[in-house]
Amino acid sequence: MKYQKISIVMDLLGCPNRCRHCWLGHAPNPRLSLEDLRFAAEAFRPFCDTLEVYDWSREPDFAPDYRERWALCNALSTVPARDHFELASLWRLARDDSYAPWLKSLGVDVVQLTLFGGEETTDWFTGRRGAYQDILAAVDRLLVAGIAPRVQAFVNKRNLPELPAVEDFIRRLDLEARCKAIGQEFRCFVHQGSCNGENRRFYPDWITPGDLEKIPAYLMEKTLEHFGAAAPAEVYGLPEAELYQALLRDKTVKSLGAGLTEPVLYIGGGFTAYPNFGEPSSPAWALGNLKTHGPEAVLTALAEDKSPAQQARATVPLAELARAQGDPESQRLFGREDYIEFLLNGYCMA
Repeated sequence: MKYQKISIVMDLLGCPNRCRHCWLGHAPNPRLSLEDLRFAAEAFRPFCDTLEVYDWSREPDFAPDYRERWALCNALSTVPARDHFELASLWRLARDDSYAPWLKSLGVDVVQLTLFGGEETTDWFTGRRGAYQDILAAVDRLLVAGIAPRVQAFVNKRNLPELPAVEDFIRRLDLEARCKAIGQEFRCFVHQGSCNGENRRFYPDWITPGDLEKIPAYLMEKTLEHFGAAAPAEVYGLPEAELYQALLRDKTVKSLGAGLTEPVLYIGGGFTAYPNFGEPSSPAWALGNLKTHGPEAVLTALAEDKSPAQQARATVPLAELARAQGDPESQRLFGREDYIEFLLNGYCMA
């Protein structure tokens, strides 16, 4: 078996945060070495034409030698001009004044920052005291480096009343004008995220249609603009009850592993591998252990839907998933695919 491209996303050091919305879950911070990264890269290299290697899966550039690690990942990757994405270490941005200029040197023009409301609420959701103050420091350093901060806010019924504090943050820091001054357009958006990983715990607090009217008009306007949406339903989805009824008529199943040409694999601290379309800390999505089972077994498990979650999606009709896990009375808002994944994960945990 040979893929066009394999991307390895290896969690070497973990993350300084314990965000309560994290779809990746709260796995313990590992202490994997650079030799472990080299081992993983060489293990999968024979099975693809192009290999892409990343030394983080939660917070990038968390290690003090982040520049050397970036260079190593480039050296291990078949194509060295890899994308840093629009993600950065908030922790490092607030503490390392050379970090933002380095990001800019890699071609990074936008970095996403996450708010949940005011300072106390943002710190609580991030799982770390001082996170809000770090965001304030990060904004200044990003703009000085010519990088536009983009603000995303997660919303549920618990923090919905604090969304005006997010708008106040944007206005107080004059982000529209300051981004324009560096030739960038300021963007922000509000969404509920997927109801998986740690965010699944907020299912009881999930937003319903009436809550959309409580999102400040400015934030809703910017959200629709960001997603290119004409109406809130295109961003926030439909009530669960409607999706539930639609899925009750859907007898289809789906292979998640068949036909992949460029799989992305998350490798945790114990060398267990997961596909990036599941929960990379849940046993239901485990493909096997790279050291114990080897790379070919991991890729075979991916292709043949051998993880419990993939097997369930490939054999259990959507109607049965809905019947087993859905709520026919719920008005909670979901996108269709996010709702299917929510049902699937619940089915596997039952």
